[in-house]
Formats: sequence, C-alpha cells, structure tokens
Amino acid sequence: MATTRRKFLAGSSLGLAALAIGETGETSAQGPQTPPTPGATPAFGTSAPAGPEVSAATFAEAEKLTQVTLNAAERAEAAGNWRQSMAGLYRRRTGPNKVPLEAELTPGTVWNPQFAVSGELSAGADQGAATFQRSTGPALPLPASDDAIAFSTVARLSHWIETRQITSERLTKIYLARLEKYNKQVNCVITLTRDHALEQARRADAEIVRGKYRGPLHGIPWGAKDLLDTKGISTTYGAEPFRERVPVKDAAVVRMLNEAGAVLVAKLSLGALALNDIWFGGQTKNPWLLEEGASGSSAGPAAAVAAGLVGFAVGSETQGSIISPSMRCGVTGLRPTYGRVPRTGAMTLSWTCDKVGPMARGVEDTALILKAISGVDPGDAAGVSAPLAFNASASVYGLRVGYVSSWMNSDPATDVDRAALATLKKLGFETVPVSLPDWPYDSLNAILFAESAAAFEEITLNHRVDELKMQVPDAWPNTFRQSRFISAVDFVQADRMRHKVALEVARVMAGVDMLLVPSLGNDPLIIFNFTGHPSLTLRAGFVEVKEARSDWAPDPAHPLPKFTTPRRVPYGVTLIGKLFEEGRMCEVGLALEASFAVSAERPAGF
Repeated sequence: MATTRRKFLAGSSLGLAALAIGETGETSAQGPQTPPTPGATPAFGTSAPAGPEVSAATFAEAEKLTQVTLNAAERAEAAGNWRQSMAGLYRRRTGPNKVPLEAELTPGTVWNPQFAVSGELSAGADQGAATFQRSTGPALPLPASDDAIAFSTVARLSHWIETRQITSERLTKIYLARLEKYNKQVNCVITLTRDHALEQARRADAEIVRGKYRGPLHGIPWGAKDLLDTKGISTTYGAEPFRERVPVKDAAVVRMLNEAGAVLVAKLSLGALALNDIWFGGQTKNPWLLEEGASGSSAGPAAAVAAGLVGFAVGSETQGSIISPSMRCGVTGLRPTYGRVPRTGAMTLSWTCDKVGPMARGVEDTALILKAISGVDPGDAAGVSAPLAFNASASVYGLRVGYVSSWMNSDPATDVDRAALATLKKLGFETVPVSLPDWPYDSLNAILFAESAAAFEEITLNHRVDELKMQVPDAWPNTFRQSRFISAVDFVQADRMRHKVALEVARVMAGVDMLLVPSLGNDPLIIFNFTGHPSLTLRAGFVEVKEARSDWAPDPAHPLPKFTTPRRVPYGVTLIGKLFEEGRMCEVGLALEASFAVSAERPAGF
C-alpha cells in the first residue's frame, strides 16, 4: 500500500530525521527521501524540522507563562511535532530561508478606529469644505526683551513675522542662543541644527520679503523629537544602537513643515526607543523642577517648549508620550486621531498605536501646527484624509462634556481636575456623567508589547538592546524579551478585545461632544490610545509636590529626592475628542485656557 506524505512524515521518526535542522538553522541531508504520492494534499506540521529539540517537559514549563494546562499525553503530542509545525517561523528568522523585514515594512493589517464607530462621527467631522479660522483679535506689540519673545506663542510669533516686526533669522538666533545656554540644565538637545536652521530662516525671510508668505508657521523655529527622520541630520531614537544613524530623506512630517516654512533648530531628546525620559545622554529634566525628569517619551519637546527654547515642537505618543510630559512640564500637547498625521519616516514602536502630534505653549498653536502636518502619505497605510474644522472665535456654549465619576473622584485625579469640571459648568457647558465597563483594559498592552518587540526584533536577538542605559524590569530590553513569549492566540484575543472596547467608547461618545479625563489615569491612557481618539492636554493650574516624580517603577535602592518645602509645579487636564474632531476639541480648549488664566506663567530661571 502506498504511503502518503502526511502518513510518512507524521508517523515515522526516521522520516522526521531525514531533514534535520539544528539550532543554527543549517540543513543537513540524512539520506534518501521518500517522494510524496502524486496528488497528496499537504498538511500542517509536516515541514522539515527546524530549531532546537523540545520535550514534554519543555511544554510543562511553558504552561507557567501562558497559564494553559495540558495533560501528559497532550504535552507529548505537542512536543512530538513542534519543530515541524514551527519550522517556517524559525527558517524565516534564522535561516536557511531567512527573510529580512525592513524597518519601513508595515504589517498587512491596519487598525481602523472608524470601523466600529459609525454612530460617533458627527457632521462636523466630515465637512467636505471644513473652515479653519485662526484668531483675529488685536495683536500685542513685539516685546522689547528676547526672553519675552522666546516665550511667546506661535500665534503671536507668526503675526510679528508676517508683519515684519521681527525676521525669522533674528528669531532663530534667539532660540539657538537659548538652546546653547540652557540645554546644560535640561538636557533636551541631541543635535543642534545651527547651520541648517540659519539657512532655512534666511530663505524664509527672503520669501516673505518677496510676498510669498506660506502661513502661520513660516519662519517659526521648531524642534523635532529625535525619532523623526531628517535628511543628512542624525536621527538616533535616543538609543545607543542608533547613535550614528543618519537618514537619507525626511520624514513626512518634516517635509510638511519644511513646506510650511518652519525652521528646524534642534533634534530633541526622547527616552530611548520612545520610553520615559532617559536617553544615551542622560535624563531630560523638567524646567519647573530640575530635580526630576521631564517625563516621556516626548521629554525633549516638552522641556524645550516649557523653557522657551523653541517656538514649538513635534512629539509622538503611543501610550502617554505626549500627554505625560506635557502635563509634567506645563505645556499644551495635542495627540491627533490615529491616522490623521502620517508617520512615514518616524520610528515605529507600535504600528497600530503610534501617533505624531504638536506640543506648544498655547491651544491655538497646536491647531495651527496640526493643520500643517495633517494629510496622507504613501508610506503610511493607516493614513486618513480628514478635514480639520477649527474656528478660534467659535461659540462652544452648551456643548456636552462627559466625565467618568470614578476617574474624577479617585487617584490620580486631583482637585485641579475637579475644579476644571466645575469651570466647564461655569462656562455654560453641560457636564454629563458617563461610565465604561470595569474591564482589564491593560490586557490590550499585549498588542503594544508584541508590536514593539517585533519592531526591534533584530537588536533584541543580537543583544544590542543590552546597550541601552536603562536595564530595569520595566524598561524595553526586558519587555522585548518577555514579549517573545506572548502567545499568538492571546494577541488575537487582545485585538478582539480592542474592538469590544472601541464599541463601548463609541456608545459613550455618541451622547457627548467630548470627555474630560484625568491626564495620567491608567485606564484613559490605555483606552483612548488603543481606540485612536484625539486628546488635548493643557495647563489647568498648579499643585505642590513633596517628592520628585518618575516614570519608572519604584526602586528602593535609588529613592527619589524629597523636599522639606513642597515645590509648586504645573498640572494639566486632558480633553478626549471624537474621532477627527480635533478642531472642536481645541475650541473648547481655548475657552478653558482663557478661564484658567495660568498658561503665561513660566519656570523660574529661564
């Protein structure tokens, strides 16, 4: 009787040994092979074996990682053809059929935050001819001091440049001088782009003199988080393995800002590979409290804006990396809807969570910047072309702002959060209590962990990740290694959970115009980053702290500095908008900013 390929490979240990692939991935022929019967159907688990030998005991130990229990027979069966079932995976990664996956190669599936939320999008988010109207009130005269100029908003700086009260070259030199003077205190600069900036500034001035005014960012000096590629200028990701990396072309956002006439003065620090605030040059400091870090990962952009070292900055967020440093350093940060701003040429941490957005000294500034960097790019498969409707003079009276009572009345919310809610009522908003299910939202992080480990697979497996300054349990090196053991089933289940969460958020958002949430609440940070909703974080007041704050897990061996006299530091609140309704969110933010009246105060010593 003829032996089929399925029966031969599944049933014969000699057949399985015919093509043995060891840990090195090298193929060695062990004798003649039996050809398959013509027309026989291929089957799972019948590839030539690859990878190291495993046993039932291997699976018994692995069960502790997955919390899945097998019996003795099941373990033996699983171990029996593991090297055949996973052979393709091993060969792709280690050879002999190794296939490199280029950094710019994205997964074939893309998260679409709109597919589950048809009831959430309002007419305002889908205007074919969305209007964008900046403020038109009387402009303040140009200040006499360079320091006062440096701390001005983009809205004011752009007016002075457009009316030729100041040149871009002079403004650029002001910021370059301040970067050189104060960087030793805040440690926010990875690369100062002096010559490049002065060339751009002089070009901007020449264009403006000729009457070619490009818009409100023309001639404005800015800083880029050092994960945005800049042609011919180092882009290091803040990480030792990439210190010498020099891109050959600009990121899409950099190109768009070049087209808007903005002037790049510095590549700014980020926590290594976009985590927290420690990079290969040390820790970036909070200008308001130099004994603590600026928070991250957009640490450099937040610190530079807060210290008046740039006109504005562009950061990024995967889970809190715009919100947290914006709040810590007292600046305004806008995290756009997932897909609005192209990420081509930006370091990938999570293909389905990364967002690039503006950080500035005022709410209107973030809207002006967002308009310039919105759009699609062929390199970002998640891109969405969505109009940005914004009117700085729009009436927001009567809008419905939701809040989750359990979030607002428990840590980490403070009296500043609750006062902001009261302020909304005084301004004529309708505040609406809403609720979300009590679910383990942090289970969604399986997606972030798996995607980030995939993005940095090469430096994890070749151990270059061991060069990073932070080698603690909650730093990337450990997370990347742990993530190799997340099961594919759990990843898919987390993705399904994401859809379920998106449906719940759509239900809530259908009844309100936006939400007010505590900026650093764990659940809101996770939920709205995974659903892709936009956020706006703005300074709402001040709090006193008796201890320096840190993004890192507590380390008893390295206690944080304590203060006998409490220190006064800024504190921000966060609005969560509907998908692609950043403009409406900014209109509400402007009303709050004016009522809070705290945005103009600046850190001492700068």
